[in-house]
Amino acid sequence: MSAELIARNADLKRLRDEGYFIAIRGGTLLLTEVPYVTPERKVKRGILVSPLDLAGDLTKRPESHQVEFIGERPCDKNGSPLDKVIHSDVNNEIAPGLVARFSFSQKPACGYYVDYYEKMTAYATMLAAQAAWLEPGADARANRVPEPEPEDDSPFNYLDTASSRAEINSATAKLKLRKIVIIGLGGSGAYVLDLVVKTPGAAIHLVDGDVFNTHNAFRAPGAPSIEELRQQPFKVDYFRAIYSKMHKGIVAHAEFIDEANAEKHLRDAEFVFLCLDQGKAKALCIKLLVKDSTLGGILRVTTSTPQERGAHKRIPCSEADADNEYDKNIQIADLNALNAALAVVKWKKLFGFYADNEGEHFSTYSIDCNLLTSDPV
Repeated sequence: MSAELIARNADLKRLRDEGYFIAIRGGTLLLTEVPYVTPERKVKRGILVSPLDLAGDLTKRPESHQVEFIGERPCDKNGSPLDKVIHSDVNNEIAPGLVARFSFSQKPACGYYVDYYEKMTAYATMLAAQAAWLEPGADARANRVPEPEPEDDSPFNYLDTASSRAEINSATAKLKLRKIVIIGLGGSGAYVLDLVVKTPGAAIHLVDGDVFNTHNAFRAPGAPSIEELRQQPFKVDYFRAIYSKMHKGIVAHAEFIDEANAEKHLRDAEFVFLCLDQGKAKALCIKLLVKDSTLGGILRVTTSTPQERGAHKRIPCSEADADNEYDKNIQIADLNALNAALAVVKWKKLFGFYADNEGEHFSTYSIDCNLLTSDPV
């Protein structure tokens, strides 16, 4: 993705063509091999960092004139800090092993940089000018063959600039799971997908044998056309068609979970969302998940982990499906979305994205008193 993005945009391509070493990591532009002066008056190479503002795969005019810097505190030729350039000290982990320590701020006369070529070269020139006093010819345009870019393993069809913009690349990386499974794409399951698809899991497996009917349109994210409803697609195919525009790893399984296929779907999953109403199928999944020590989340936000296996005490697995109230009662889109969001929040807590001081494994939300409660088991 990085090579294609650079080739498609004139400002990024110009940086590379002129000999600057640039790379893109998680929606962030890096300009490496930038010479600068350390407090000990030594010339070293650092990295300039800027979030990328994109319209799809096309660069926009940078919204911020600031950049961050990976390296020691940059100084002038005499070893005095460049206080007119350094804006503040920061601690932003761009990627594993890459931590920005300083923020720079030098606004051009017009108030903005027209593109990333102008922005990145302006800061590189400021640093290199001081280094050239001690090392004549010091320049960020390195005269050697650049090393090949590491293979891009992003599951997205375009860069996640939301994480880089909010400086949460490191936290987002904790959700980079190999396989996530969502069983059931009803009112809650569809909203779980809508939220999970925005995280960097390599593969998101959808398991549901039902078709997408008119009533589903009023309790699921999105807005299907009447032509789409007439086709009666399987739910998994309908949602895969929508979310594959964003995520490359969505896998559809148009079948209900049962004894014949449960092992196949759950065996190597790193996280499972159970969003189905059939008691027998739920009991089967819970048994397999507990046996395999696999994390499991359910729409009641009852969570099973290797440390706490009390989920079976909370999840109703009655065989009275012939008189299933869940199947007959009215479902409301906003409540389905809230239930899905609570499940995804718990999942992110388990993987360290959010703080989790209480470590609850069961929570409920009561509408009439607007009360959210939680228990450890």
